[in-house]
Amino acid sequence: MKKFVNAIDTVLTESLSGFAAAHSLRVILGKENKFVRRARLTPGKVALISGGGSGHEPLHAGFVGYGMLDAACPGQVFTSPTPDQMAAAAAAVDGGAGVLFIVKNYSGDRMNFEMTAELVETPVRTVTTDDDVAVESSTFSAGRRGVAGTLVVEKIVGAAAEMGKDLETLKGLGDRVNARTRSMGVALTSCTVPATGRPTFDIGEKEMEMGVGIHGEPGRRRVPLASADRIAEEMVGAIAGDFGEAIRGNALLLINGFGGTPLMELYLMYNSARKEIERRGARVVRSLVGNFVTSLDMAGCSVTVAMLDEDLAGLWDAPVETPALRWGR
Repeated sequence: MKKFVNAIDTVLTESLSGFAAAHSLRVILGKENKFVRRARLTPGKVALISGGGSGHEPLHAGFVGYGMLDAACPGQVFTSPTPDQMAAAAAAVDGGAGVLFIVKNYSGDRMNFEMTAELVETPVRTVTTDDDVAVESSTFSAGRRGVAGTLVVEKIVGAAAEMGKDLETLKGLGDRVNARTRSMGVALTSCTVPATGRPTFDIGEKEMEMGVGIHGEPGRRRVPLASADRIAEEMVGAIAGDFGEAIRGNALLLINGFGGTPLMELYLMYNSARKEIERRGARVVRSLVGNFVTSLDMAGCSVTVAMLDEDLAGLWDAPVETPALRWGR
């Protein structure tokens, strides 16, 4: 294993310290590294909080800022944050209008956020993301996994929160966006967790894992490496099949890298996926390409399609200013 580390047990704290220092105008690191929050809070606004295991950067801390999250709670690598982290974050960013948790559908994340909701005194609602169409359940989840579609939910709900929408409205909006979003991923290599020091799974030079999860969980099946067009055809086909007739409309297409794939290849995959989704009746009206919901150093990518109406497109276009996502200000 070759990685930039000083000591395995300080990887997360040192990374968070560097992140907060590099983006000090936008974010502040909470006491004992329990959370990352906005440097400037807006009183009277519903506070949006998300979190999860580290190793998926820039998710979630990279999306803390104007137009998205108020705070993010980073757990250890691929490990859920604890209820005391989430409670501390809620206390730090609660502006008097309640707190909305945005939680990926993994057992540990859901359990700990549910416990936190019982601990805090402010009104709390939760949106659970489960956009992955690859498998119904996996090592970490009961039901579909929450993956790159979480970014879409955080961006659209974050925009509405900036406009002053109330807690119940934001909860309903988050659920609606999640219901209109589907994802599927493919891995060309495994990821290597620093504490383990070896690949999470073994995969041949001429193989790929179709439908892989963001923690290296197994996908639908192990298959021979194929062309980008063929890979896009299978992933978009699974997404379109799950949507059914709902695929015939305006769509956001997100090609998300898992951390080890260069942008040149991600844009090539975007080209293949866009042709495939439009062949199936969708019209791509918004796009995003890059490494946003990663799996450490895994080579691979995911395709996310979110069906947009006029209101959702407007919220997607609304200004955002975070370390990892910025436009319109």
